[in-house]
Amino acid sequence: MRVLKFGGTSIGSADNINKVINILDEKSKSDNIVVVVSAVGGITDKLLEAANLACDKNLDYKPAYEVICLIHKTIIDELFLNSEKNLTIQTHYTQLHQIVSEKLSELSRLLDGIYLINELSPKTKDKLLSFGEGLSSTIIYHTLKSRQIDVSFKNSQDLIVTDSTFNNAIVNFGITDKNIKTYFDSSSSAIVLLPGFIGKSLRGEFTTLGRGGSDYTAAIIAANLEAKELQIWTDVSGMYTTNPKLVKQAAPIVQLSYQEAIELSHFGAKVLYPPTVLPVLKKNIPIVIKNTQAPKAIGTTITEIVVPNGGSPVKGISNIDKIALLTLQGNGMVGVPGFSKRLFEILAQEKINSILITQSSSEYSICFGILEEDAARAKEAIDLVFEYEIQLQKIDPIIIETNLSIIAVVGDKMKNHQGISGKMFSTLGKNNVNIRAIAQGASERNISAVINKNDVKKALNCLHEQFFETKTKQMNLFITGVGNVGERLLEQIKQQKAYVKENFKINLRVIGLSNSRTMVVNDDGINLKHWKDELKDGEKASLEEFFEHAKNLNLRNSVFIDITANEAVANSYANYLKESMSVIACNKIACSGDINYYNELKTLSRKYNASFLFETNVGAGLPIIDTLNHLITSGDKINTIQAVLSGSLNFIFNNFNADTTFHDVVKQAQQEGYTEPDPRIDLSGIDVARKILILARESGNALELSDIESASFLTPKANSSESVEDFFKTLIEDEGHYQHLLKSAQKSHCQLKFVAELDNGKAKVGLKEIPEGHPFYNLEGKDNIVMFYTQRYSEQPLIIKGAGAGADVTASGLFADIIRIANN
Repeated sequence: MRVLKFGGTSIGSADNINKVINILDEKSKSDNIVVVVSAVGGITDKLLEAANLACDKNLDYKPAYEVICLIHKTIIDELFLNSEKNLTIQTHYTQLHQIVSEKLSELSRLLDGIYLINELSPKTKDKLLSFGEGLSSTIIYHTLKSRQIDVSFKNSQDLIVTDSTFNNAIVNFGITDKNIKTYFDSSSSAIVLLPGFIGKSLRGEFTTLGRGGSDYTAAIIAANLEAKELQIWTDVSGMYTTNPKLVKQAAPIVQLSYQEAIELSHFGAKVLYPPTVLPVLKKNIPIVIKNTQAPKAIGTTITEIVVPNGGSPVKGISNIDKIALLTLQGNGMVGVPGFSKRLFEILAQEKINSILITQSSSEYSICFGILEEDAARAKEAIDLVFEYEIQLQKIDPIIIETNLSIIAVVGDKMKNHQGISGKMFSTLGKNNVNIRAIAQGASERNISAVINKNDVKKALNCLHEQFFETKTKQMNLFITGVGNVGERLLEQIKQQKAYVKENFKINLRVIGLSNSRTMVVNDDGINLKHWKDELKDGEKASLEEFFEHAKNLNLRNSVFIDITANEAVANSYANYLKESMSVIACNKIACSGDINYYNELKTLSRKYNASFLFETNVGAGLPIIDTLNHLITSGDKINTIQAVLSGSLNFIFNNFNADTTFHDVVKQAQQEGYTEPDPRIDLSGIDVARKILILARESGNALELSDIESASFLTPKANSSESVEDFFKTLIEDEGHYQHLLKSAQKSHCQLKFVAELDNGKAKVGLKEIPEGHPFYNLEGKDNIVMFYTQRYSEQPLIIKGAGAGADVTASGLFADIIRIANN
């Protein structure tokens, strides 16, 4: 014999009930089965809603009641479609409608009574709630009979006897076991159908078995009959490694031990309720969690002993929300026995359950977690009990913290593996998940932590990634600035996404995109094949709103990427770093602006464990800053830096000759994207000054931009031009000046290069004539070159050379920074 329990979602519609009937019909052909059913999905809540309205003298209880009637009558009508074509089926349909109408009329009278007396006692509440299971079991029974399936019906209230603790009655197993045995000894039906959740007291009063009562009913019957197994049918394919609504990578757990199942269900896994396990555990009866929508799925099997499979010792990660943390503390507690006894006695008297308890070794404080709804009542009762000690200031009034959740890592074999708790807490720490309290039993089967409720999704995802996924690290990217470079970066991410995931176990997801007009944020990731359309249809762009979206999503491994030249965007970096979101800056303003802000960003990066990378600030995709940092980290000291850092200016002076005009070369550089849309930014030397300033600061020199000596090669008219158009006019007018610079260099057999230098803490930039044989002389195209003279490279410099401008190489530098953060 097998016992099958079907939850509310499994029988929540006519379509689902038909699926249940197919399952029962198939299983009853090979074995006798007992079927326990819950109320139709959502009906228990609707019954309570109607009753509370009636108790509050609110006539809206009548429409609420009509909704309950409509739901059940609609299910019946849909189950018996075309019943008029078969006289037998039509007879069952008519009988069922009559029985259900009578039950609903009785429910109406009960609600009217609640309205009249303006009271909803625990006893009346149990009678009210019994209608849910009574109606659902009646509908399913008559539907089975109409389809000529061998089924009998038994009211659980005739079998399960309890005390008079209404709403959460305690079963009298002595009488209950005899009742069950007597009935089933005489039953010969292939299927026996019973309502779950309900019982009767010794005085014949309606009682209910509390939260998860239908599971408990099924477990009691399975244990008494020593069934082959207890099957719990629900809307998911077993117990999952974690909450699948919050973690998309969550997967069903094939096998669990009873103890693991109890721990997971106690800490929030709602598929199974802890009391369910106890009756079958004693008889070693397997529990199988199955999915009504996918009956062929394996599901989860819960047994006494689970054979190790060589995988992770962690079986699951669960969470409980709406937790309050209460702390009793004070010097008067130290070394004084009895405080814990008094504290937990008063909680027991108030029927408040402690979910988590921890105490400092100094005995200065006791911390415990309870449901948030019980917090105010608990504080009032505890402060009253300890009123004398509080007045004497031996202890403090109870402290309450709310908006918390508990996360628990569960597994039988965790105690045999070193470092599980270390991995758990380091993973949470890296993702800036603050832990308020910790509890771990001596069995090491469960490690629990109290965290802010806003961090639950991030905590579950990063822990699941750590313990269950193939070490694939998910990187969630928020990108602002999707012009030329941004577009190339998105193309590189799309092109390399599969390769990076396969070879480096890094899953790149673009969550947010923004330009100066619109922005789009998608928690599931933006489709990079259609990102332009999504961005075009996005909401109005806002720096503040973009940040709020990123903050509120609170995703693990979040990275903000700035591909603009916007000062306001640069000024937002601190906000991201304070939320432990890494920042990648293509924008040079933050690192070359006020040194106090630069230092603040560095400090925030360390404090909040969030990377702040800006490799593309100097040399686009060249590893200049990374190399510099490695030199300094290894103990080397920078003496001198000489560099050509503007690919734009290098392109211009490499293409400027006697056969061209300076104006035409600058125009060509602008059109081919080697300069900014406003070439004055490049030709003024300010961009190069910012770059050498960044290298100076990374070398340990506290310089401001005003400290950089800059010698302009432009004419006064060019420097004072008010528009790009006017600037180009001055280049034509002053062509003689630029030809003179060229001829002077040619006369000396030199090349013109715009050079940046840092020497003994002083920096300068300017146009220089570079002689033959110098490493800068043959620098071609848009290439950059940097020479580091250090204590170790004192005679022959360490040279980095390559393309230092262009959208593709800049995008590749940003891509490299993303991978650096992922590997951190």
